[in-house]
Amino acid sequence: MDHSQLITEALSALRPHRAGDRLFGDVASVLVTEAGHHYRGVCIDTPCGTGFCAEHAAVAAMVTAGEYRIAEIVAVWRDEAGRPHVLPPCGRCREFLRQIDDANLETRVVLGRTRSAPLRELLPAHAWPEPLEG
Repeated sequence: MDHSQLITEALSALRPHRAGDRLFGDVASVLVTEAGHHYRGVCIDTPCGTGFCAEHAAVAAMVTAGEYRIAEIVAVWRDEAGRPHVLPPCGRCREFLRQIDDANLETRVVLGRTRSAPLRELLPAHAWPEPLEG
């Protein structure tokens, strides 16, 4: 499957802005819900650690609209030379996506123009463990 259109949509949401040592909007994410709606988000970097990833912002827009099931998601960034990169979600984002809806373990995470994987493969130890015996 070619993910170029979704990647291009995410790239169009990039509008980096520097404020002192903070950078806003240099990573963008687009997710597609099971219903086919697209939601965008950008990262907010803060020096005190209260910022959030682009995937979190896209999920917040989705939840605000009353949806919870993600069919596909991508995050992008441009390096200093302007070259686009697809970024896999960080560990915090992987767990966040899973917790929004258990069915999101099947979300297709775009990893490149022709590569994707279900979230379950990127978050293999996702089930609560069984209690220890004895």
